[in-house]
Amino acid sequence: MNIDFALILVLLTFISGAIWLVDSIVFAPKRKPLQKEDEAGVSHTDTSDIPVPVDYAKSFFPIFLFVLILRSFLLEPFRIPSASMMPTLLIGDFILVNKYDYGIRLPVTNTKVVDIGYPERGDIAVFRYPEDPSIPFIKRIIGLPGDRISYYDKTLFINGKPMKQTILGEYDAVGSGFLMDGASLRSEDLGTRPHLLLIDPDRYSREVEGTVPEGYYFVLGDNRDNSKDSRYWGFVPDENLIGRAFMIWMNWDLRNGGVEWNRIGTILQ
Repeated sequence: MNIDFALILVLLTFISGAIWLVDSIVFAPKRKPLQKEDEAGVSHTDTSDIPVPVDYAKSFFPIFLFVLILRSFLLEPFRIPSASMMPTLLIGDFILVNKYDYGIRLPVTNTKVVDIGYPERGDIAVFRYPEDPSIPFIKRIIGLPGDRISYYDKTLFINGKPMKQTILGEYDAVGSGFLMDGASLRSEDLGTRPHLLLIDPDRYSREVEGTVPEGYYFVLGDNRDNSKDSRYWGFVPDENLIGRAFMIWMNWDLRNGGVEWNRIGTILQ
């Protein structure tokens, strides 16, 4: 079951704020503050007659509001559960996602209200899975609107031009990604910035060809032969975008002994 944290956070913020507001306008003026003296003889206002729900609402509303603004419009954390973005992202990586690079969107409805920017080729993007929007996916942006994308013989072509791959050797897998040990580690240049990817020469890889429609994007996993991406379920609509992943802030993988400290703070390329 996928929990909609955005909806829960919106409800908590609204309910706590409403309780505080109604009490401030309707009930608080009717309560007469009592003046008491403490042991030192200092007079202060006794607030013990404030109802417990109101006291909690006043305490938690600012916290809920701060987290809602931060998570909805600025930054959101995600955890990597699969190997589809190896070697760039490992199982157990915790990443931070920039929520405003692709435009300001309202929480819950995900309606874009302010256009700030659009994905660039090579971005690592988090988006709502087109076949089940309740599930967040993460892949690399390969095709922009209007691009003609082909993938044949484990080689990517953009607008008829093959994207250069440089073989770097065999991949030395660690932790939960042990099944990819020995895969071909390569660098691919999309014409923007090079990134690493994995190729399994002996494994089937779906071949596709098509043009990216306006308002959509073509995405691939860096673990090319172990990724269900646009080759299988099609293009990502702009309204499904969540944000751009830019940093690993934590890694936790029990198969690799727990925390892998050298991954913390890694800037994603």
